[in-house]
Amino acid sequence: MALSHKARRRWSLVLLLIGLPLYIVVAVTLVGLFERPSILVELVIYIALGILWALPFKFVFKGVGREDPDA
Repeated sequence: MALSHKARRRWSLVLLLIGLPLYIVVAVTLVGLFERPSILVELVIYIALGILWALPFKFVFKGVGREDPDA
């Protein structure tokens, strides 16, 4: 079942306001468990984790910034 435009907007806000901060805390905690790598390696790790976070929710964010097609 496809989500309506309004539902996608609401879920995207929930993901950005609750899910992303939780994901950031988990990512920082996991990276903090290991000895600190060089700044470039650490940057690559955080960029990769950020991309991996967004991929499962691509369908939710798709088209959210556009006008409601049903309106």
